[in-house]
Amino acid sequence: MIYHIPWIYMPVRSVLAVWHQLTKTEIPELSKGSVVMRERRRVEETIRAMRRAGAGRLQVISDFDMTLSRFAHNGRRVPTTHNILDNRLLINEECTKKMKELLNTYYPIEIDASRSAKEKLPFMVEWWTKVHELLIEQRIRKDMLAQAVKESRTMLRDGYKVFFDGLHESQVPLLIFSAGVGDVLEEVIRQNGVFHSNVHVISNYMDFDHAGVLRAFKGQLIHTFNKREGAVTQAAGLAQLHSRPNVLLLGDSLGDLTMADGVSDPHHVLTVGFLNDQVEERKELYMNAFDIVLVRDETMDVPNAILRNITSSGRLEVKA
Repeated sequence: MIYHIPWIYMPVRSVLAVWHQLTKTEIPELSKGSVVMRERRRVEETIRAMRRAGAGRLQVISDFDMTLSRFAHNGRRVPTTHNILDNRLLINEECTKKMKELLNTYYPIEIDASRSAKEKLPFMVEWWTKVHELLIEQRIRKDMLAQAVKESRTMLRDGYKVFFDGLHESQVPLLIFSAGVGDVLEEVIRQNGVFHSNVHVISNYMDFDHAGVLRAFKGQLIHTFNKREGAVTQAAGLAQLHSRPNVLLLGDSLGDLTMADGVSDPHHVLTVGFLNDQVEERKELYMNAFDIVLVRDETMDVPNAILRNITSSGRLEVKA
């Protein structure tokens, strides 16, 4: 019996075209207007490799403030975990004034495209240290944190539930690495109903006395530009991550790119950067640093689409 295999007689160029159709990664969300990529082909190759390895080899590492949470809503900034503490239940008006002065002083330095991370480092330490000292002076009560979160305008990005629930259902660990306040962060995701068992948080945690009053912050200070040190020392202690060499990393700062440095023998790392502010000044920097850059995109559409592709057991859609 003779079998005819038509594609054997095709020109080499046609064969390559068919092969590309069969193997390319079809993720329509990567064509959104908010998406920019320096090397789309490499992004698609990385996603295909992660898909072949499967969900069992994947972990997700993410920043929280302005990454999992929104940057703005209806033209107004959404509060970070530190800003949520700006509530009369917790701090007085003078403390609010001083915190805003610190924000106005140090935030422009944090996002200054003309300064290196090394140059910014001492300023970030000053900022976080001064804010934490102010908060300690306020003798914040632990039992009031949940109410402060409830009264705040904090919002997670659109599609957050699909993101958190999907990772939980696929048994993919989510490591949230935040320079914010861990106690507040946990309360935000708890009140949004997505604090699942696969979620691990590394952040700045409050130390309360026996009466539930803030007296200090625990452990090493975590700020925007020292996440590598924390990643190496703390993330390495999570045994369930050791067999997961593929990483989807989400962040909104160039300092977030070091969050995967604690991964033992990484195979494939795909980085997604949310560019929320000073777009024109920082776009080139972000495109050179992140695999995928999301410009003023307040949704989880792209991360969700990538995860859906990687964790799906079905065949990739092939478009004619």
